[in-house]
Amino acid sequence: MCKRNSNLSSFFLIFSSVLILDQISKFIFKSLLAGQDTVPIIPGFFHLTLVHNTGAAFGLFKGATAFFVVVTLACLSVVVLLLKRNAFVKKVLPLDENDGWIRLSLALVAAGAFGNLLDRLRYSYVVDFFDFRIWPVFNVADSAITIGGIILFFKLLKTS
Repeated sequence: MCKRNSNLSSFFLIFSSVLILDQISKFIFKSLLAGQDTVPIIPGFFHLTLVHNTGAAFGLFKGATAFFVVVTLACLSVVVLLLKRNAFVKKVLPLDENDGWIRLSLALVAAGAFGNLLDRLRYSYVVDFFDFRIWPVFNVADSAITIGGIILFFKLLKTS
């Protein structure tokens, strides 16, 4: 029982830290970049550009806010079921929730998804600002989802 509480504590510490970093960075850059086209940090390579993204990654499916809210809630539900050791979900996704990498990946994905969900509910769009010029503009939550997804992908490859 003690190990389970420790596992949940580490999950919530990572989740909370990423969520706070995401929300603070969005607040700062939304305020800082208001009314500006872009702010070059490394001209031609890295800029800060405020984008109100009503779509998904790469700006796909613009304006489908309700769809993304439902998908995000479903994603967060799967994370909760995995953390609660749900037998059905564990058959579909053969993951060990006691594995530190799994907890890290789930916390990153959940925090990123929840951070972007808060934006969608508050503004009807997601606040993006990191602009590497060769990639669509993104934010801390997007980075967390991507990193968590990559870790999860490799863990799933190892189990199959």
